[in-house]
Amino acid sequence: MMFKVICAVFLFIVISVNKSAGQSQVREIHSLKFLGEYDIPHKMNFDGTVIGGLSAIDYDAKNDVYYIISDDRSSFNPARFYTVKIKLKNDKIDTVVFKKVTTLKQQNGKVYPSSAEDPVHTPDPEGIRYNPTTKKLIWTSEGERIVRTGKTILEDPTITEIDSNGHYRDSFELPANMHMHATENGPRQNGVFEGLTFSGDYKKLYVNVEEPIYEDGNRAGLGDSTGWIRIIKFDTKTKKPEAEYGYQIDAVANPPLIPGSFKINGIPDILWIAPEKVLVTERSFSTGYVKCVIKVYLADLSKATNVIHKSSLKDGKTFIPAKKKLLLNMNSLHIYTDNIEGATFGPILKNGHRSLVFVSDDNFAVFQKTQLLLFEID
Repeated sequence: MMFKVICAVFLFIVISVNKSAGQSQVREIHSLKFLGEYDIPHKMNFDGTVIGGLSAIDYDAKNDVYYIISDDRSSFNPARFYTVKIKLKNDKIDTVVFKKVTTLKQQNGKVYPSSAEDPVHTPDPEGIRYNPTTKKLIWTSEGERIVRTGKTILEDPTITEIDSNGHYRDSFELPANMHMHATENGPRQNGVFEGLTFSGDYKKLYVNVEEPIYEDGNRAGLGDSTGWIRIIKFDTKTKKPEAEYGYQIDAVANPPLIPGSFKINGIPDILWIAPEKVLVTERSFSTGYVKCVIKVYLADLSKATNVIHKSSLKDGKTFIPAKKKLLLNMNSLHIYTDNIEGATFGPILKNGHRSLVFVSDDNFAVFQKTQLLLFEID
């Protein structure tokens, strides 16, 4: 469904585009204009799979296709990503065509099991990016952390390199503080590797946790937030982490309608725009609301302290965090925003401006939407 809402958010950015690589180098942002929405039908079937849980999106400029990963934990169908054609007409999303579904493979060549089959090896796919210099993709899994009486399941998060057919090729070294523990140390359940993005030269990979690890403070609260998100920088050649930066998330936007019930604010995706600068999507949800509050920030890592050897960020005083600047609160668009989880630069529009595309994860729930939101970067 298309919406005719158009809203300009005035910032200060100038885009220079490397068309061959499909990357954008951003020095300043002038404005973001919302062009429209396209909704994918609920539980649409493609090639024997149920479409839903779309958690990340990346654009392959050379082939003019998008790679979109599903966070289906091999429950409906084996873990997978889709190759999708998004056709624009008059600066609107006119048609979305699913071209291919690719099953993710384990290192042993087998498909990933469901949690009912083997919960220790069940993935939780959340992020995906394409590297045109290697023609390989990187995807992330949040792993699992279930700790309760009579049942403990610990599965580390992963960052995996695959070929275009989903076959395992390599993996990135996990930082010491990102291993799962039965004690309150390391990552929280369902709050680990959500977003990732390559640097412009594809020599670095940035990966973020969705929520603070236990050592870095509490989850986002109401009215304030003292927890810190880590953005990890990897060398793509060695596959080793070389830096971590602290980024302070906002408070949860709304109190739950049922006091004491679930609420969250975290980072579902990041997107490289210039050396040491990334777009950060923050998504806030509170029980009782269907709509999420989506904010887009510009994070500057250039003066941030490398905290890779710092065990805790709770004090917030012994390091310099990433500097953040609000670019857009989607509430200002006066549209419904669902569980936005992925962001990518899209093709060049007819006026020469770059497009920006967001995708939402409907959690396979009938009361949610799988949305594609299209923006113009002026």
